[in-house]
Amino acid sequence: MLAAVFEKRGKLALQDQEIPEISSSLDVKIKVEVASICGTDVHILSDPPGHPATPGIIQGHEYVGEIVEIGSDVTNVRIGDRVVVDPTTTCGSCYYCQIGEQNLCNNSSSIGIYLDGGWARYSVVPSKNVYRISKEVPPEIAVFAEPLSCVINGSEKINVQPGDSVVILGAGPMGQLFTQVLKAAGAGIMICVDLSDYRLNYSKKSGATHIVNPEKEDVLEIVKRITNVGADVVIDCVGALFNQSIDLVRKGGQILLCGMNEHANPAIKQYDLTLNEIDVKGTYIQKNDFPKVIKILEARLLNLEDLITHKISLEQINDGVEIMRKGEAIKIIVSP
Repeated sequence: MLAAVFEKRGKLALQDQEIPEISSSLDVKIKVEVASICGTDVHILSDPPGHPATPGIIQGHEYVGEIVEIGSDVTNVRIGDRVVVDPTTTCGSCYYCQIGEQNLCNNSSSIGIYLDGGWARYSVVPSKNVYRISKEVPPEIAVFAEPLSCVINGSEKINVQPGDSVVILGAGPMGQLFTQVLKAAGAGIMICVDLSDYRLNYSKKSGATHIVNPEKEDVLEIVKRITNVGADVVIDCVGALFNQSIDLVRKGGQILLCGMNEHANPAIKQYDLTLNEIDVKGTYIQKNDFPKVIKILEARLLNLEDLITHKISLEQINDGVEIMRKGEAIKIIVSP
C-alpha cells in the first residue's frame, strides 16, 4: 500500500509498504476511508519541528474507516462497522489513568505521531481506540471527531454561559470548531482574530459576530470597544499568545490555552493575573469525549461542511501540508 511516512526532520515521503497485520488479540484492522491534515502534522514537518514525532512512522492521526479484521478478543466492534480513531494510547494503570485523567497518562503515545497512523490505505490500532459511528454520517464529516473531541474537552473547562463574550485567537481548524461549539452554547459576542483574511471569512460562516486582522486593526481597542470591559473568555488556539490573552480578558474572566508551540516563550506579568483574578486553564487533547462527539456528529448539530476547503488524494499529501502551512485552507480531506 502507499503510505505517507515522516521520514526525517522536515520530510514527508510517499512509500510503498506492506499492508499491516494484526499482532494482538485486541487489535483491529481498519480500511481507511478518509483522513485529514492537522496543524500538529504541519508542526511535525516544520524545520525546526514544532512538535516531536518518531521518524519512520506513517503520519495521520485524524481518520475514519471500516473495520475489516478484528483480533480474537475484540468485543466492542465487528467487521463492517465504521469507526473513528482516538489516536491517544494510554496505559490504564498509572496514577492519572486511575483517577480518570487519561489524557495526562504518564505512559501515553499517539497514533500517527509516535505510532503508525492513517495516511495509508490500512491501519492497525488497539480496539479500545476506536468508536463506532453511523454510516449515515459522511466520512468527511466523521473525520472531524478527533479535533472536535479536543474542542469539547476545552469547552467544558470554561463553561460559556448564554450571552457571554468570547475572543478566539487563531482562526484555523481548532478556532473554527471552538467558534461553532461556543456559538451553539449561547455565546453572544464572538470575536475571531487571525492574520489571514481567508480564514477570518470562514469564521463568519462559523458564527463569528466580529472578525479582526491584527495587521490592519488594533485588537485590544476593538475588543474593549465591543465588550466595554474586556471579553468574558479568551481562547488561544495559536499556542503563543498568552500575554495578549491577559490584555483582552476582563477582570474575573477566563483564559483557555489550547494551541501548542513548544518554541513560544511569551513574557507573562503574573501580577496582573492575581490582581484581576483571571482564571487560566490549559486543555490537552480529549478526556472521554468521543461518545459525546459522535452524538454531535450524528445529530449534525454543527456546520462542518463549510470548513472543508480541499479534497486531495494521498499522492498530493505534500501539497496539502504546504497549503496548510501557508494558511490557505481550513480542513483538507485526504483519500488514501
